[in-house]
Amino acid sequence: MNPGLARLQPYPFERLTGLRAGLVPNPALAPINLSIGEPQHPTPKLVLDALVAALEGTAKYPATKGSDELRNAIARWLERRFKLPALSVSADHMVLPANGTREALFAIAQCLIDRSPAKSRVLMPNPFYQIYEGAALLAGGEPWFLPCPAERGFLPDFSQVPKEVWASCKLVYVCSPANPSGAVMSVADYAELLALADEHDFTVVSDECYSELYADELAPPCGLLEAAWSLGRHDFSRCLVMHSLSKRSNAPGLRSGFIAGDAQLLREFLRYRTYHGAAMPLHVQAASVAAWNDETHVAANRALYRAKFSAVTPLIAEVAKVSLPAGGFYLWPQFDCDDAALCRRLLAESNVLTLPGSYLARDTGTGNPGAGRLRLALVASFEECLEAAQRLRDSLLTT
Repeated sequence: MNPGLARLQPYPFERLTGLRAGLVPNPALAPINLSIGEPQHPTPKLVLDALVAALEGTAKYPATKGSDELRNAIARWLERRFKLPALSVSADHMVLPANGTREALFAIAQCLIDRSPAKSRVLMPNPFYQIYEGAALLAGGEPWFLPCPAERGFLPDFSQVPKEVWASCKLVYVCSPANPSGAVMSVADYAELLALADEHDFTVVSDECYSELYADELAPPCGLLEAAWSLGRHDFSRCLVMHSLSKRSNAPGLRSGFIAGDAQLLREFLRYRTYHGAAMPLHVQAASVAAWNDETHVAANRALYRAKFSAVTPLIAEVAKVSLPAGGFYLWPQFDCDDAALCRRLLAESNVLTLPGSYLARDTGTGNPGAGRLRLALVASFEECLEAAQRLRDSLLTT
């Protein structure tokens, strides 16, 4: 068996199931789940209509590279969204569809890691999306956790990485807006990382699945390709970005996303995916074209999340240290107590399910950066999120 399997840690939601064992939630209150980042807003009708209209595509094998129409829709969306010149993103050479960012984030490690001890490290933020760690281990790599301290706004602190770690690095995962903190990287942050990539010969993979959920309508988060272009890297060398329709378009079950950037890397990734059998179904491609070509539903989606953040954050701030995130749909409050015990207590007293912050991070020499925090996913309806916040506040104020 792959030796990496033995090193895989239980997924956060497996641990959450164990934490709930034997616990009876307050039966007087309806359950509210804030633990998982699964969008609950309706999938736009234009996406569903395109999906249904293309169902006859199930009679054909899809191409791994995807349709010309889909790749062109993605390329033009990237240019519009990240202020790139027209036709700067080659639909033929710089874009590949993927069955959600999760699938692509995992698969890319299989191509980029050469398995030699000298270049085996995979750097990732801490806290982090656990797929990064699993991808590294199962590709024969060695995870190394980037500190993301609160005093830096939860952004990765590249200055804390020893030179010998950079020298052995083959891949760096970053996430902006970050899961779970919502922190957003700047052009300067990307510039620092790309300079290190050139110096030490590694690839930057930017997980941007939350890029379309942000607080300021006039200031969308910067992306890696946008930063690369501004730095004169017009071939996007060493840069790969991952995007998804799950959060942007409330379509997590569609399993639709893409990977874009460095054409040389994508050429080899396409070859890998041809063997991997990861082609996107034709009806999903048709629905994806409709989604990437429309921004009206995305702006409406952001407005729904902003309303929830505005209502919920002040209530949580009465019992925890918390601030509005720059992006994403999570709150990341600090309670300065055992987060797992707090999660159990809130479920028992308030019938609100949250996720312990320590489950999203790894212990380091300075402790677990998620300890004492809860991740609250504001994915339920406005009314449910508000009710959940009121229950949490009332429960903790009675302590």
